[in-house]
Amino acid sequence: MSDSPAPIYQRVKQAIVQQIRSGTWIPHQRIPSESELVAELSVSRMTINRALRELTSEGYLLRMQGVGTFVAELKPQTAMLEVRNIADEIAARGHRHSSRLLELTARAATGEEALSLGIQPGQRLFHSMIVHYENDIAVQLEDRCVNPLTAPDYLAQDFSQITPYFYLTQAAPLTAGEHRVEAVCASARERELLQLADNEPCLLIHRRTWFGKLVVTSARLLYPGTRYQLFGSFIA
Repeated sequence: MSDSPAPIYQRVKQAIVQQIRSGTWIPHQRIPSESELVAELSVSRMTINRALRELTSEGYLLRMQGVGTFVAELKPQTAMLEVRNIADEIAARGHRHSSRLLELTARAATGEEALSLGIQPGQRLFHSMIVHYENDIAVQLEDRCVNPLTAPDYLAQDFSQITPYFYLTQAAPLTAGEHRVEAVCASARERELLQLADNEPCLLIHRRTWFGKLVVTSARLLYPGTRYQLFGSFIA
């Protein structure tokens, strides 16, 4: 294992997660028993037990009483406390990102949109709507309003080749952001675009980002609840 100064149980967790992420241990595979891991990693049974319990609660493992511990089928994750490029998240999992552009227009801001972007009602904004796919499975519906003052060439971008995130971070580098999350029921059109069952729940992230004192974008990011989970971490 690593010579990192992290606590031993954390190093055990890292070693197990590495086995899973590298594909050495695949979903539904039974992993070595606690006794086997004690011998293999040369740590105490208490340390192994704590690592396995935490990895189970984090969704990496599935423990079945009297049967053993198995690698769980992981849901893709999206970063809760970060603003990241969905294409990069998907690529990091070794999967293929693709997208479908539904709308890319300039129009007058509604009162709610103006408030969100810090502009006046009726003022011009850019609007885009894109479905993002992971290995041809719809995983996000991105409904985005953009302040033209911060990203004047937004409508000229080819969003079949790059994501809005990629362009916006070049045009107006992120200095601040906020997230608001809720569980919602999708509309009929959203269900069709995301290929959802009638009663399938969704996770909705409302995201705003700033460049200095200017709001750059206000986005509504809709995820199928059965295909995605949010993930965040912090250091106290």
